[in-house]
Amino acid sequence: MSERLCIPQEHVDWRTKGLWWPGEPVTLTEFAARGDHLFSGPFTWPLMVLRASSLDRNIAALAEFTRGHGLLFAPHGKTAMSPVLTQRQLDAGAWGITAATANQVLDFRRFGVDRVLLANELLDPRVLRWVAAEQDADPDFAFLFYVDSSEGVALASEASGDGGRPLRVMVERGTPGGRTGCRTREAVLAVAREVVRAPGLELAGVAGYEGSLSDAEGVRGFLGDLLGDAAALASEHGLERPVLSVGGSAWFDVVAQEIGGREDVTPILRSGAYVAHDDGLYRRTTPYNRLPEGGDALSGALELWAQVTSTPERGRAIAGMGRREANFDQGFPVPRVLRRRDGSVVPAEGVEVTGLNDHHAYLDVPEGLGVRPGDLVSFGISHPCTAFDRWQVIPVVDDDHRVVDAIATYF
Repeated sequence: MSERLCIPQEHVDWRTKGLWWPGEPVTLTEFAARGDHLFSGPFTWPLMVLRASSLDRNIAALAEFTRGHGLLFAPHGKTAMSPVLTQRQLDAGAWGITAATANQVLDFRRFGVDRVLLANELLDPRVLRWVAAEQDADPDFAFLFYVDSSEGVALASEASGDGGRPLRVMVERGTPGGRTGCRTREAVLAVAREVVRAPGLELAGVAGYEGSLSDAEGVRGFLGDLLGDAAALASEHGLERPVLSVGGSAWFDVVAQEIGGREDVTPILRSGAYVAHDDGLYRRTTPYNRLPEGGDALSGALELWAQVTSTPERGRAIAGMGRREANFDQGFPVPRVLRRRDGSVVPAEGVEVTGLNDHHAYLDVPEGLGVRPGDLVSFGISHPCTAFDRWQVIPVVDDDHRVVDAIATYF
């Protein structure tokens, strides 16, 4: 693990979910230094952990991929909202960090991030004024955000102040039926002209989100639209290598093919879910399933351990884990292994989560597996972006199940 970014209030105490800690609080650094074992340390169930070897592998994989394909990388920090993981991504070579909301921008600044890309419109005058002041106070701070309307341009211009560094904006291109963003080149160019005329603003380029598109040809078409937009902006306004930013974890191979290494744009990739990957959505959709490196280039780093609390009927077990602990927006947790009370471990083959209550999971189990109350089940998750926010402190364990670090999340 890289050097820890210390935030004084980070600690474990009696409020820390997944720990049995009735004593005095200790900092996360002190807690990690204990090196507790997952199955004999001060843990109770359910518990979310991160696997250190998978984190290392995932962070290295995308750093190598973006470097090798001529892409600047601003991974989406909303996945984990963790200062430690943010720093590790920057240490691996990330150009900056992407945020989704104004509050996340403030978080990343407090984490010490110098380059922040807000992949969203920003129309809050108070936040815009703060950004302008932050830029003027810190010459190393670089900030990019989206506009797609006259209102967005006007509010940003009004908040920019007099005589300071201009606010750098990208015109967002969207897709029909999608979320934000201009739908046509004519609309992109119209907003860009307003940006160029507005005091206190600087036109940086264009941006979009391809992750919701269903096939590679659709993604290529969208990227072609963005490249055309960038070329039009360069021609009309004299931009040299305008920024072209896209994000998503399902199509970065196509992104690399279409815009990686180009000399007419500054390509910035914003993929974020890769840092923890998963055993569901992204395991199925990762570009590595199509790339020569193969689908094992990334691995699910998040593990949710829960105890079997009841086996009330044949073929049914209840685990002490529910919606408060496990995300389920892109599928239920995925059973990985069964750890029996005697410490023996077998694959959780044939076990399936069929429902969740607030604190209970309904498991269909094969009769021959012999699941009993007190056994532990390790679950992978589907969609890491909605898993981290259920846990304020997550231990990081090595392949021997011993704690080597602990991260705090800031949602």
